[in-house]
Amino acid sequence: MRVHDDADPKIPKYNAMGKSSKLSMKRPSTVVFRENSAKVQKTSEDSRVGNATNSDRTNIGWRRKSLPVYILRKREDILIFLTGQEEIEAAAVAARNIAKQLDEEEYPPLKVFPLYATLPTHQQLEAFKPSAPGMRKLILSTNVAETSVTIGGIRHVIDTGVVKARTHHPTTGLDVLRVEKVSQAQAWQRAGRAAREAPGKCYRVYTREEFEKMKDMPIPEIQRCSLAGVALQLLAIGVDITTFDFMDKPPKEGVDVAVSCLEKLGAVKGSPPQLTTLGRTMSLFPLDPRFTKVILASVEHRCLEEALTVIALLSGESIFMDPPTKREQAYNARSRYPSNSHRGGFRFASPEGDHVTLLNVFRAYQNVTQKKAWCHDNFLHHRNLEYGSEVRQQLAALAERANLEKASCGTNTKQLRKAFLEGLYENLAELQRDQTYVTVYSKQPVTIHPSSTLHGTKPPLLLFTEVVATGRCYLRGLSTIDPAWLTQKNIGPGKRD
Repeated sequence: MRVHDDADPKIPKYNAMGKSSKLSMKRPSTVVFRENSAKVQKTSEDSRVGNATNSDRTNIGWRRKSLPVYILRKREDILIFLTGQEEIEAAAVAARNIAKQLDEEEYPPLKVFPLYATLPTHQQLEAFKPSAPGMRKLILSTNVAETSVTIGGIRHVIDTGVVKARTHHPTTGLDVLRVEKVSQAQAWQRAGRAAREAPGKCYRVYTREEFEKMKDMPIPEIQRCSLAGVALQLLAIGVDITTFDFMDKPPKEGVDVAVSCLEKLGAVKGSPPQLTTLGRTMSLFPLDPRFTKVILASVEHRCLEEALTVIALLSGESIFMDPPTKREQAYNARSRYPSNSHRGGFRFASPEGDHVTLLNVFRAYQNVTQKKAWCHDNFLHHRNLEYGSEVRQQLAALAERANLEKASCGTNTKQLRKAFLEGLYENLAELQRDQTYVTVYSKQPVTIHPSSTLHGTKPPLLLFTEVVATGRCYLRGLSTIDPAWLTQKNIGPGKRD
């Protein structure tokens, strides 16, 4: 396959380094790397090539944080891999602006489709429909389009070379969601999206030298995630994680931290580790052991019903929609009284934090009959709320099997926050004198994520569910905590060691 001679002279040519031989594809795809400015024009076995100057690359956005749209004359669809919802929505706006500036006599119309997990189902399906006659489509997707699905009509792929991945850091004990470089295997997989039905091209927004420095394969999940849940389930079937021969052996530090975490939660004791009675009960729940501890602690705090609800919603994708063109309306919908609620009802957004806000949404959702229309009016994901409802039913069944006493705290949601503290006691951030936050255990500088109900406020002590690392470390899934509760439960740095 060649880079065509009749290409628009205003569009830079690229250096095609070869075909993908690492994927099982019906037809090969040409892979085009970003060219180093110092390199001279070269010729590969099956492609004529050209050099893109620095100014050329700037004009078409050859930077990872901008939109790398390579405008083609052909009536062929384009797929661009980006990292997440915010980047995709920003890129979609930029792409639509570019599409309006195209000369319709030279370039066919371009329609832009975002694609990511939290997008409503009907909008996701739009990306899979064939392009209308005379129209071509540009799909901006996360790695959901890398292996999970095949989108018909794609002939051109732009690979930014990055992905958002969750990693557990044993030294800090934090689960961090950060943007990382893809592996070579992932890069070849992305290239294959351009050749599922016919020959195509993959344009990589990185040089061949950068590609060769990438890892051959992605790091197995068992080597980068918390092992506490794995350790608990293995111990439940009589297997000692400290001596088990894993196919992909996790780091010893990760195993030690997992066992230490279970000891602090009261799930194991001794050496080699043995399950306690509490640990045996915790193993019934297919959850992060810290969340299971929250459920068990909620029995004491008389808020089991509320704990099951919030943990079920945390187990899935976000229930909130945040469309870029209606962001202010979506924010207002969370702050006002829910539509169809009676005067004197409750607001979605709670000053106690995101966990109570989730509880408020679910309670309101359960009380309406026209759920889809209600979700649309209140900028909520109906599918994700339904998924949360199903998970909650499963957790309730497991709680009944474990003989946990049903109880509800009603409006006294302080009890729910106390239960969360017993499971996530290491996930605390404290307000400093300079009005910034630092995590209590790892001393990591952090800030409240803009999507949080507590964004713009300064509670003295916060409990968080996860950390998202971009340029800064952001806390998501927050609840306010009374410092006096730490003393009451003997919780704090070093107090459970």
